[in-house]
Amino acid sequence: MQISVEKVSDLSRKMTVRVPEEIIQEKMETRLKTLAKDAKLDGFRPGKVPFHVVKKMFGERVRGEVISALIESSYYEALQSESLEPAGPPHIVPSENQEQDNGFEYIADFEILPKVNLEGIDNIEVQRPVCSVQAENVEKTIETLRHNKKEWNGVERCSQMTDRLTFHFSGVCDDKNFTDGKVEDYQLELGTNQMIPGFEDELLGLETGQQKVFDIVFPEEYGNADLAGKTATFDVEIVLVEEVSLPVVNEDFIKSFGSTAHDVDSFKSEVKSNLEIELGQAIKRRVKTQVMDSLFDKFSINLPDVLIDQEIELLKQPYKENAKRQNQVVDDNDLPREMFEDQAKRRVTLGLVLAEIIRGNAIQVDAARVRQEIEVMANTYEKPDDVINWYYGDKKRLDDVEKMILEEQVIDWVIDQNTVVEADVAFDELMAPQNSGVVNG
Repeated sequence: MQISVEKVSDLSRKMTVRVPEEIIQEKMETRLKTLAKDAKLDGFRPGKVPFHVVKKMFGERVRGEVISALIESSYYEALQSESLEPAGPPHIVPSENQEQDNGFEYIADFEILPKVNLEGIDNIEVQRPVCSVQAENVEKTIETLRHNKKEWNGVERCSQMTDRLTFHFSGVCDDKNFTDGKVEDYQLELGTNQMIPGFEDELLGLETGQQKVFDIVFPEEYGNADLAGKTATFDVEIVLVEEVSLPVVNEDFIKSFGSTAHDVDSFKSEVKSNLEIELGQAIKRRVKTQVMDSLFDKFSINLPDVLIDQEIELLKQPYKENAKRQNQVVDDNDLPREMFEDQAKRRVTLGLVLAEIIRGNAIQVDAARVRQEIEVMANTYEKPDDVINWYYGDKKRLDDVEKMILEEQVIDWVIDQNTVVEADVAFDELMAPQNSGVVNG
């Protein structure tokens, strides 16, 4: 087998492979002999068809099959002999320099994985948030739980902040009705700022049955160009004014959340314990995001196009699946490459960096840590053992957890190589949702 490799660019390679005719003939003969054992032809007993007849009948087809198999096997042999690590599948075409019965030559175009230099990985500053759950955090959480079970009661008084209003309204701008007639029985909690600025203020102090006409200027940046920056006239009729009623924190309230606490104090302790678990997870996520951000910023890698393309397709999948569930058709024009390219490049870069850390330090997934993670997840269900068996009973599900744990092990390794600086962070700031910096984020 003859191999020549041309460097087209930093990552692109053009490899020409010639397979000698002797190898093709050897493989063909083996296959034809196998076919001859079972060949059936009029005038001959099964398995007694002369070899030259079998070759004449099946030779061309068998040659094609042999060449296809040889392309696949010889391609990987050629990669090994040239110490090349492809980033993705090759584009293979027959060479134009083919001579009858003189072997087979093909050209494979592909990209190789870049070399990742981790120099300086021990010079990353990691900031670990320091925070604890305070009594005020517990009280605020319980207040949120109360609001989750709030009720509304109609009142015969003027509306005030935090009330819920049910009303009809219509809007006119430039002598055109832009609300498609009258919007009926619209509900709005005053103070939630769901409407354009100034609208809710006009609804304060109104009673059931009262009507009001007022003008409002739409913001310049309003999404509808026909209304942006313009003055509109609204006609509102109040149908119902309701005030909020929050439940008392008592035994019934506590039981409604499935809590095993028997009094308010033990319920608060339970809430605090849950918040501490969530806080620990939030700190872990914050540190992980910092490490990932630092790795991405520190290591500039020449990325193979094939990996970026693959990642973009993966990022598109949730959109396509969601559209399918809604019986909608989404094509690539609806999901332009630019929409996903930056995120794809980030994920590919981090994937290559983490892979090099794993390879260079022989990091292997910790089976005990995987088991612990699965048990933690299982404990949130009624029958934990069934959930544990569900994970271990399916290789793909188990692989997903193993990948997550392996990534955490890599993050821990990076942290161990660097200085960790502690910094006080407010509870609300730490618990606020953040964009994930993980590879799969």
